[in-house]
Amino acid sequence: MLKKTITYVDYNGVERTEDFYFNLSKAEIAEMELEIPGGMAALIERITKTKDTPSLVKMFKDLILRAYGEKSDDGKRFVKSKELRDGFEQTEAYSELFMELASNADAASAFINGITPKVDSKKITAKAE
Repeated sequence: MLKKTITYVDYNGVERTEDFYFNLSKAEIAEMELEIPGGMAALIERITKTKDTPSLVKMFKDLILRAYGEKSDDGKRFVKSKELRDGFEQTEAYSELFMELASNADAASAFINGITPKVDSKKITAKAE
């Protein structure tokens, strides 16, 4: 899970600094891999090789909004819904985040690494053996 602190100016002209949460579960990653022929890595490779910027922007927007949610107070749930995603997308915080990730490859990489599940290398090694 990634907690991202974003400073933005709201539509009343008030500067705000708020924490936003992003996460993709193992199940969500698996679903995304199955939805795309060849998986996410193959899609990214195709897009970058063909310099298909509109597709890359669309994919990035989808990734941000799929990962957005609100953590329950007890930490047991990470709540996601269309209403929550739409609400976040309608803020300048979304716009600030999108522009940061679109213009800074290091920030984009850190974001993707932060929202994806941590892999237990010992379990992977044991399965391989």
